[in-house]
Amino acid sequence: MNDNMPEAASTAKQQPFVATLTPHRSLSPMGFLILMSAVALVSFIVGFAFLWMGAWPVMGFFGLDVALIYWAFKQNYRDGGASETIEVTPNLVRLTQYAPNGKATAFDFNTYWVRLALDERSDGRSMLSFVTRGQRIKFADFLSDDERREFADILSGELVSARNRMNF
Repeated sequence: MNDNMPEAASTAKQQPFVATLTPHRSLSPMGFLILMSAVALVSFIVGFAFLWMGAWPVMGFFGLDVALIYWAFKQNYRDGGASETIEVTPNLVRLTQYAPNGKATAFDFNTYWVRLALDERSDGRSMLSFVTRGQRIKFADFLSDDERREFADILSGELVSARNRMNF
């Protein structure tokens, strides 16, 4: 390629920006197994000590505690199945939100008219949303505030870039 040749031909075929956001889960499945084994072991030992002292109903409550902790973690992992995909092209911004059960809800916006809003509260919390025609669609709720700010910077840069490549 010639150095004097314009880059319009190469940028016209640029791929759209696609980002998939997923909730962070710090406990791996192996870590969950180890944690639940430790909780069950401690509950059994302490429950057996109460049984040995004659307070047999207490052992049932320790078993109930283990079952509730297991249920809470499983619920948390199920909720971790949610995700969001943002696709930015020169003519369209598509936000697809996936519920933990797999149901998808898609929102399409005109790249030129959509505005990215990062609302910051005085306590440091933030909210990220797309705004167009009086409609506000929140997204990235499961990101931390710092991650949300960082993603907003990246996404706003991609919106500007897509608007510059817009096909009229």
